Amino acid sequence: MCPTFSQHHPFFPTPSIYSDDGEGKSKPSPPPPSMAASLLRLRSSPALNAAASRLRLQDVINMFHSPLELKAGQGYGGCTFLLHFSSSSGAGKFDFTDMTRPHTWYPIARKKKRNVFLHVGPTNSGKTYHALKRLESSSTGIYCGPLRLLAWEVANQMNGANVPCDLLTGQEREEIEGAKHKAVTVEMADVASEYQCAVIDEIQMLGCRTRGFSFTRALLGLASDELHLCGDPAAVPLIQEILKVTGDNIEIQYYDRLLPLVPLKVPLGSVSNIKKGDCIVTFSRREIYKFKKRIENGGQHLCSVVYGSLPPQTRTRQATMFNDAATEFDVLVASDAIGMGLNLNICRIIFSSLKKFDGLEMRDLTIPEIKQIAGRAGRYGSKYPFGEVTCMDPHDLSLLHSSLKSPSPDLEHAGLFPSYDLLLMYSRANPDEGIYQILEHFVQNAKLSSNYFISDCEEILKVAAVIDELPLPLQEKYLYCISPVDMADEISSQGLVQFATNYAKKGLVRLREIFTPGTLQVPKTPTALKELESIHKVLELYVWLSFRLEDSFPDRELAASQKAICSMLIEEFLERLGWQRPRWSISSNGNDLSSEKTEED
Repeated sequence: MCPTFSQHHPFFPTPSIYSDDGEGKSKPSPPPPSMAASLLRLRSSPALNAAASRLRLQDVINMFHSPLELKAGQGYGGCTFLLHFSSSSGAGKFDFTDMTRPHTWYPIARKKKRNVFLHVGPTNSGKTYHALKRLESSSTGIYCGPLRLLAWEVANQMNGANVPCDLLTGQEREEIEGAKHKAVTVEMADVASEYQCAVIDEIQMLGCRTRGFSFTRALLGLASDELHLCGDPAAVPLIQEILKVTGDNIEIQYYDRLLPLVPLKVPLGSVSNIKKGDCIVTFSRREIYKFKKRIENGGQHLCSVVYGSLPPQTRTRQATMFNDAATEFDVLVASDAIGMGLNLNICRIIFSSLKKFDGLEMRDLTIPEIKQIAGRAGRYGSKYPFGEVTCMDPHDLSLLHSSLKSPSPDLEHAGLFPSYDLLLMYSRANPDEGIYQILEHFVQNAKLSSNYFISDCEEILKVAAVIDELPLPLQEKYLYCISPVDMADEISSQGLVQFATNYAKKGLVRLREIFTPGTLQVPKTPTALKELESIHKVLELYVWLSFRLEDSFPDRELAASQKAICSMLIEEFLERLGWQRPRWSISSNGNDLSSEKTEED
């Protein structure tokens, strides 16, 4: 549970709109829809109308996978939408929930007869390398990846090859003079522009229950002469089926792994058997620090750590320390966040378990998950001639071996989510319904073809329940709903609510109203570390909003600088935890690492 905020806490020195339990503690979880109405009673502000006009419509279109075309010269409030309905019925009988023909949402892409190249194979097979070489030689192009780290890596690679390339993610925009190429996170893919070459990395993620719709949008919507798709062969049949209606040409190139991956016949046993170049994979933050402590207490190794809630810059630097032979950090302890996005010189992957909690239940890892993580060992170009993989528990070896021998099951469905114009039209036809009701209606009533499933929008609905009665137009409520907030994190969710509330009241959100610069400190306990990670999330949220509501969130530079300080303080904690073991050793009392509440990544 997060600590109670005092007046010295860097965030939320002003009262939160969360209800108080009488002891000065905020209730830990976002209220359900029935509670939202009673908790949020905010008056409309005259500044809202002006603020609404400043929302960048092109961001709405690009981010909300909308099939809208705008007539030139028309502003935010009065633009005319040229809608490409997925229903063949007349406008009077239009079924807003008919999502059976999503390829018609992207008329620019449909005007092209695209040449689609599938580069498929296991991890470390060179498939993405070949696609990027084609991107590098094209006159215009875009790379779409699942992670900021991947977009950042590709932008650096392109610029290093003297191909000017912009970087565009939810929280970063780095424009290079003369650039005709972009490296973006897949949610930022621009479906309103035309390219000679486009690359979508990890295309099998179109089957992801939460983010799959973004990959489907890029697959159907990118208007590129050449479209290169990189990923697992399991995605091939589904992609072929989806593209039957687009008229695209499809060519498939299969790749083999460049270096062997050897599954060992014996488990690791004791952590005393850890050696240089090893990576232990575990699935909670608590377990990561337990293993780091146990390994380092042996006196032979120091450990870098990588997990999902670490800031991306911290993850990158932790990986760099592990890869650098000149440092003493020669073992990695990580979550499944290493499955993509970081180049790691791993000799041997060791699974602490082949079970994980996925946010819903404790389950066995799937075949694709096991293969994706295990495949990180033996990276081509590292000093290791092959990779190895094993488990801590001997009972897991049979599942490990069988999974590595088995092909991944074919994907059957791709994620889909209603485009923004569908939500807007439904809202106009049902003006008394809030965004929570609108989203819930689509989730419950969407009509889909057999190739698609409606994406899980549980997190979006949680945000909608909290902000639905704020006096904001639909566009801005939806913007907050799709913002990168972790509603399971109390500090992060309070940050979102405070930002939205201040914006609704005044149309202006100054960071200093809820954050006190100069109060951040190096954490001294794992609990304090978790709190600092949460503060980093809130600062990232402010930066994200500042790119979309620029005039209303004017303190982007301050937020970015404080975010960088958070990353440095987290890194200092991680380094001290290794280098100063006597000082930072934690006894088996209430502050023991093993007693920390588990945070599943």
